[in-house]
Amino acid sequence: MKYLLLLLPLLLLSKEISVEQLFNVQTVKVTSVTTAVTRTNYGYVRVDESKIIDVVPRFGGYVEHLNADVRYKKIRKGELLATIYSPEVYKAKEDYINALRYDKKRASKLMVQSSKDKLLLLGVSSKEIAQLHVNSKVSRLTRMYAPVSGYLFEKNINRGGAFNAKETLFRIVNLDAVWVEVAWYQKDLDQLDTFEKFRIQVQGINEEFEARRGIRYPNMNPKEATVSVRLHVDNPKHHLFAGMYATVTAYAKVKQYLTLPTTAVIRKNAQFYAFVVGEYEGEYEPVAIKVRPLNANNYMIIEGLQEGDEVVNNALFMMDSDAQINGLY
Repeated sequence: MKYLLLLLPLLLLSKEISVEQLFNVQTVKVTSVTTAVTRTNYGYVRVDESKIIDVVPRFGGYVEHLNADVRYKKIRKGELLATIYSPEVYKAKEDYINALRYDKKRASKLMVQSSKDKLLLLGVSSKEIAQLHVNSKVSRLTRMYAPVSGYLFEKNINRGGAFNAKETLFRIVNLDAVWVEVAWYQKDLDQLDTFEKFRIQVQGINEEFEARRGIRYPNMNPKEATVSVRLHVDNPKHHLFAGMYATVTAYAKVKQYLTLPTTAVIRKNAQFYAFVVGEYEGEYEPVAIKVRPLNANNYMIIEGLQEGDEVVNNALFMMDSDAQINGLY
């Protein structure tokens, strides 16, 4: 169906629309641009689970001194966490010293190595074992050091407290890298693989972070029809921490697209339309088209139009005008 604006004076008899509105129809041409499709989604910063370290002793004992004494304290790798007394470790140290003494009288490398291995298996540090070898003196206390740098997210022991083997005394979380779990709409899943760059912005931080795409989770939020996609973000300054709300902009590969302004496209009954300029002046024809959002102001034309086609720039005006004349579309 074609529409002639020359017939629109009929509309003026029943509607308060000015002549200038009716005849001031601006048009725009379908153009080809080379750009990257962008998509904005939202997500939350999460701890990278591979950066979580639990400090679990392989022996029981008592805490004599506690250096890692408050939660969320920043810890450096190799820093002293606690000084403890363990009867089991103390006995293993004695066995090692006795093996060293015996080895001086009668060579017994196997006995020395066996007693040393027992200390290592109990979790005694190589530094402390080396001191035993040099000093040939057994210390009643054993030191527990941080295996990684990070923040003390959990502390399950106090000074003077007792613990058993296999108990988690500390949990250290390294924030040099974090995850951002972004909600991706189900309707856009077919486009996910076309996006190769991701940038993260967090309110209150004047810095933009680059992210790398990880796995797509194998479940869906049925209320929001979204799937979570994991992004990996380097965080050397520790500006990002768990729970932050993030804006995620995804960038596809640079390609050539046919585009129209969003104002030139209208949707009705799940179908998109544009009004193409006809053969005669004032003649416009609605054409069904397939589009996808290119950005906030433009659509990507998938089907229905060619480069150079001229269409009405205000499709909503054309829709309203025709609907008021004859109730058709």
